[in-house]
This record gives sequence, C-alpha cells and structure tokens, in this order.
Amino acid sequence: MHKTERIFALKISTIIATRMLALFLIFPVFSVYAEQYIDQTPYLIGLAIGIYGLTQAIFQIPFGYMSDQVGRKPLIYLGILLFLLGSVIAALSENIFTVIIGRALQGGGAISAVLMSFLADYVRPEQRSKANAFVGAQIGLAFMLSLILGPVIASTYGISGLFWFIGGLSLLALVIASQLPQVSTKAQYSLTFSNFKKILTPTLIRLDLSVFVIHLILTCSFIVLPLLLVENNIFDKSLHGNWKMYLPVMILSFIGMLPLIISAEKFKKHKLVLILTILILITSQFLFYTLDLTFTSFMLFLTLFFVAFNGIEAMLPSLLSRTADPDKRGLAMGVFSTSQFFGSFIGGVFGGWIYHKYGINSVFLFNVSVAIIWLIFMSNLNLNFIKESK
Repeated sequence: MHKTERIFALKISTIIATRMLALFLIFPVFSVYAEQYIDQTPYLIGLAIGIYGLTQAIFQIPFGYMSDQVGRKPLIYLGILLFLLGSVIAALSENIFTVIIGRALQGGGAISAVLMSFLADYVRPEQRSKANAFVGAQIGLAFMLSLILGPVIASTYGISGLFWFIGGLSLLALVIASQLPQVSTKAQYSLTFSNFKKILTPTLIRLDLSVFVIHLILTCSFIVLPLLLVENNIFDKSLHGNWKMYLPVMILSFIGMLPLIISAEKFKKHKLVLILTILILITSQFLFYTLDLTFTSFMLFLTLFFVAFNGIEAMLPSLLSRTADPDKRGLAMGVFSTSQFFGSFIGGVFGGWIYHKYGINSVFLFNVSVAIIWLIFMSNLNLNFIKESK
C-alpha cells in the first residue's frame, strides 16, 4: 500500500479497534459484576450483553445508506456520539434495565459499514485485502487486550468504572475521526426494491451469508471455550494468566493468515482460499469436539480457528467492495454488517441454548454442521470478475 493508504487504514482500523475493545471489555466480567444491579436476573444480564448486537444489526443498513447520501464523516460522528451516550448511561446505572438501555444505545451507533466503506473508498481494490487484514489484526489485538484489561479495570474501579473507561475510548475514537479527510457524497438513490436487488446478487448474498456464519460460530465458540479452560484444569475460575494462551494464539494466527491472503491476491485464488479456510475452521471445531485438551492442544486448535477466522474476515469485505456498485457501497456494507452482528446475536442465543440443553461438546458439533452447510453454498461462489480484472 502507498503511504497515504497505510496512514488512512491505520486511522480507520484504530477507530474500529477502540470500539471493538469497548465491546469486548465487558465479556469476561459482566456476568459476575452485574449481580450488583437492581432487578437483575440471568436472562436480563444476558439481554444486556446481547442487545448490543441486535441494535447493531438493525441500524447498519440505515447508517450505510445515509453515508452514501450525506458522506461518511457525519455518520461516523453520530455513531461515536451515540456509543458515548450509551456508555455514560450504563456507567451511571444502578438498575439492570437502565444498563440495557445504555447497551442498546451503544449498539445504535452502528458505523462498522460506514468505516469499511470509507476504507474501500480510499484504498485501491488490489490492496483492500491487506488493509482489511490490518483491521482484522487490530480487532484481534483488541479482543486479546480485553481479556487482560477487563478483569483488572473491573476489580479496581467496578463495573461503573469499566463503562467510564469505555466512554473514554469513544472520545479517543472521536479525536481520530476528526483527522479523517472529507469525502464527497455518492450519487443519490432511494431505498427501492430495484436498488436492493443490486446489492442482493448471488455473489453478495453468499458473502453476507459467510460473515453471518463466521460470527455465529465465533460467538457460539466463546460461550464454551472459557468453560473448557476451567473444566480441563488449564486455568482456574479466575482465568488469571489467560493472556499466556491468547497472546501467542493471536500472533501465530496472524502469521498463519498472511500466506493465505497473499496467495489469494497474487494468484487470484480467492474462492479456493475461502474454501480452504472453511475447511481449516471445520477441522478446528472437530478437534475441540473429539480430543482431550491440554494447554498445548488447546492453543493449537484455537490458533487453527483464528487462522481461518482472520483470513475470512480479511477477504470478505474486500470481495464485497469489489462486487458492489461504488455508489451503493455503503448500503451493501450495511447489509453485510447487519449479517455480521445478526450472526453474533443468533450465535449467542443458539450457543447458549445448545450448551444448556445438550452440553459443551454439542456446541462444537453444531458449529461443524453449520460450517458444512456453508461450505456447500460457497462451492457455487462466482468470483470470475476478479480474474477478468487481472
């Protein structure tokens, strides 16, 4: 990438990473610390966590569409301010219902599609997988940091202090957003059936399905993976020192992902690489399902999973940005991001239900089954437009 592309990708990925860190921080601690809230129940605690993904899914398309009409930056500002407002409400809450309102407002600032469209506006098509891989690496780092920082902040300042910290991250994202260049609006269009048809082609539908499934599997997996760490005596219930697991996993998975991305771009073998990454993901889930776990085997299986996950995460937005009409890229990214967050929401609902009803291993069997169906659908993916542009 050119220097200007690298700097721009760094700014976009940093905004995304700060928001994802803010999202991930509550995962390892909220269910424990939420017992302090008035009127809390296990269901309402789960709703407070999951409603973020639901409102994200609802508002991705409106934000993406409006960014095509009025420009990317105004929608980025609006989304960050909504997230900040939700963080403040949650930080001041004493009742679980107020926390749910705050979390819903956080999710209402649904700017993932806007940010990824902005990235596609400025980065050349042949460099977008690299830019998306950088974004994926930042998200992976945010996830790893959340597992370390969340328990530390919550144990020192309480759950309220954690939400204030998340609000501070929103302010940082706002400062970075102010440094982004202005961009002219795209051609105006309305949300008609014919325009939606243009972003619901067979190829785009398969890409939307892919991001739905990969986040469904991610959420399902992380409902039970922490439990496996304890059940197999890899860590105790406090999960202290779990960074010794996640840090090498993130580093190794990023290194393992790079040859896949480079091969896809250099040899125009995106479909083959996507199929390969799905097979790697299926393998990792099957290994979790069948084999006894030690620290080493757990780290190996998790690395395989994140090699596949990060590779798919890097390729999908790039492929979508090349397929969608440039003047409707925000709308297409909105549908894509809606699929992503709805996958997380459905993964949480089904993963929790399957674990409660049938046990931990059944979650991995469910993931394998879903991934096999996904693999069948992807066998008909048409990416000839990339080869023709070689």
